Amino acid sequence: MSNNHSRKLGRVLAAVCAIALSFGMAACGSNNGNNSSNKPSSSSDGTQMAGVKATGTLGQKPKITFHTPMTVVNNSYAVLQKGNGAALGKDNHICVQAVALNAKDGSEMMSTWEKNTPDCSMVMNAEGINKTYYDVLKDQKINSTVAFGINDHNKASTSYIMALTLVSQSKPITRAEGDKVTDVPANLPKVTLDEKGAPAIDFNGYKPGNDLVVQPLIKGKGKKLAETDTIDAQYTGWVMGEDGKPSKFDSSWDRGKPANFPLQGVVAGWRQGLAGQTVGSQVLLVIPPALGYGNQAQAKIPANSTLYFVVDILYDYGQTQSQQ
Repeated sequence: MSNNHSRKLGRVLAAVCAIALSFGMAACGSNNGNNSSNKPSSSSDGTQMAGVKATGTLGQKPKITFHTPMTVVNNSYAVLQKGNGAALGKDNHICVQAVALNAKDGSEMMSTWEKNTPDCSMVMNAEGINKTYYDVLKDQKINSTVAFGINDHNKASTSYIMALTLVSQSKPITRAEGDKVTDVPANLPKVTLDEKGAPAIDFNGYKPGNDLVVQPLIKGKGKKLAETDTIDAQYTGWVMGEDGKPSKFDSSWDRGKPANFPLQGVVAGWRQGLAGQTVGSQVLLVIPPALGYGNQAQAKIPANSTLYFVVDILYDYGQTQSQQ
């Protein structure tokens, strides 16, 4: 799939850091102003932040006020607006709109509201989120606004207030969901699924050529992928073994959890084949060597191998940022 078949993006962060990174701001708690570390600092145990207020309609861009200049304690927080929507569900994907304000003078440093570009990279569990942020967010509801203090020890000494409004959530799917495609060409490899959705393949006498084959097997009804997006997917990959039968070389199903990766970080056949497909879809990819690993042998993949994949597209996080 990726250059080592199991690359993990590791981009599920505390929302405050994910959004800060996406706007080119310094990483939370960074010591040198670079973005090499995705994990927010834990320099505070979650001190409540006083003097920050929000007004406005729930679920819309709030007006944030505080006395300036303000001294910011890193990872401090304040619940500014209690939401009127559903409680956040464990393991749900959470979308947040954000506005960042300079602690020195209250000026707006960035906002996702105007272009309606919420960050949906946060998954509501304790595995990928700094404990301070998780403990604050887990008890909130949709349309809540929570502020976090970020005290970056970078060259500019930029401290700011990041106000996050929780605007939506969605339950993750575990396998492809949609309409079964009924006009799959009869000469393509045959795919069967076990009760959990894990695929098996029969080459069916198929003779691969030099062109990429992209065949949806289930057509999902979700968002359409772009080549720059990051996704969650379940997949299995095979090559042809010496006996002419499928030889499995990698499978997220066998590892028991979906893979998370940017399409910019995988072989060209994946990137080209999945762009334009929709979340919820299951796609058969037959990738010629030129769009796979070429003449470079990989673990369990001989040089000049045609790659066969069945991919379930489970979630689209949107555009991958250059810092990640």
